[in-house]
Amino acid sequence: MGTKIHLLCDGNGVPLHFEVTAGQVHEAAAFEDLMEAVEIPQPRGRPRCRPEKLAGDKAYRIPRILDWLRDRGIHPVIPRKSNEKAKVGRPEHFDAEAYRSRNVIERCVGWLKECRRIVTRFEKTALNFVGMVQVAFIERYLRILF
Repeated sequence: MGTKIHLLCDGNGVPLHFEVTAGQVHEAAAFEDLMEAVEIPQPRGRPRCRPEKLAGDKAYRIPRILDWLRDRGIHPVIPRKSNEKAKVGRPEHFDAEAYRSRNVIERCVGWLKECRRIVTRFEKTALNFVGMVQVAFIERYLRILF
């Protein structure tokens, strides 16, 4: 029985939140939980508490997620699937420049995979596994701060 770590990070690669699910669960299943769990503090005079854009891979291009993002005023930067038909009317704009910044999350996942205890899943229980991921996050925060 495998597990998946669903990870959310900011534009600088700082991990913000994660969810652990069973290995067969689709990536999109944890999306709302990830996004709702994070409150982004804003400097004075800036009312927005959500990101302006959210980059994701093609797995996140499902109507439920696209509607969720649009309802909250977040521009989805998710490429169309190869089997997806174009909508009638004005074509949807895809911000390729913003999509290039998606490598930040890939680097964050790569960093997490460097933590051998996490990638090999030494911990047998989910609770202990989550604790080790939290310790890895704390280590990452300390390296950023110092």
